[in-house]
Amino acid sequence: MSRLPSRSPRLSPRALGFAVVLGYGGALPVLAAPLDEPLKPLPPVPLLDAATVELGRQLFNEKRLSVNGSLSCASCHRLETGGADDKPFSLGVDGQPAKINTPTVFNASLNFKQFWDGRVDTLEAQVEQVVISPREMGSDWKTVVDNLAAMPHYKAQFTQVYPDGVTAANVQNALATYERTLLTPNSRFDQYLQGNTEILTREEKYGYQRFKEYGCIACHQGMNIGGNMFQKFGVMGDYFKDRPPAETDLGRYLVTHDDEDRNVFKVPSLRNVAVTAPYFHNASAKTLEEAVDVMFTFQLGRIPSAEDKDQIIKFLKTLTGQWAGKPL
Repeated sequence: MSRLPSRSPRLSPRALGFAVVLGYGGALPVLAAPLDEPLKPLPPVPLLDAATVELGRQLFNEKRLSVNGSLSCASCHRLETGGADDKPFSLGVDGQPAKINTPTVFNASLNFKQFWDGRVDTLEAQVEQVVISPREMGSDWKTVVDNLAAMPHYKAQFTQVYPDGVTAANVQNALATYERTLLTPNSRFDQYLQGNTEILTREEKYGYQRFKEYGCIACHQGMNIGGNMFQKFGVMGDYFKDRPPAETDLGRYLVTHDDEDRNVFKVPSLRNVAVTAPYFHNASAKTLEEAVDVMFTFQLGRIPSAEDKDQIIKFLKTLTGQWAGKPL
């Protein structure tokens, strides 16, 4: 097997004609046509109704969504630290830790289901459940609507955006609309896919090739590099054998009660994976290196060379995107 990355795809004369030369002085790098790869770059942030997005942004930071005014969505989905929590398990309104690790809200709109067990299809349904969950915000929708409607600025903003004003459905829609803007495009890997083949180092390119060759890409696929399928955690071995049993380890079985769904979870996106530790539904991997080891052992049943593992980790670090114009 060649240890060198594959050569850049040969461009047709027509594609070469559209190559763009950039730079100032000296040798100028050439942007090739976009690469024909199984992974695709993230789309740009969608242009949605500005008033709805702003209302959703305020609600995302609104602690009155919780029963005792102690938590907002932003309390557990910290946008400044990768859109997830910096703790293994977020604290609920009662100060007790949740039973499952908080996934990132960045790029969540690109997932085919929401929650680790995939129990809802939409961001709106995810918001609906989080607000009433006793382990999370612990409130009810009548109280939330009454609280928001009693505040003049919210009442005015809702009336501006929604003809029927403050309703549970409108709160959920505004929040989901804002969350749809929380994309993190323009990672270095995205720029590579778009034709800037010089932006990745030699080792990062090797890492991407190894990522494909070892089969990681079979589950971590699509523009979100995951988030679009279910998979058993422990395909090549029993990951839970020597661990204290936990209900959340049952995964999708808790939704379907089908024995085939035991230990099955939504495959997480690898976007921004370098800044969203700890990893897995049970936060059992504290570092990216540890998470990669687990994936090789229990999902692939293979032992990579130290060099291959190091290069794959270098590649994964190129998946960190930008939000609000700055790298995460």
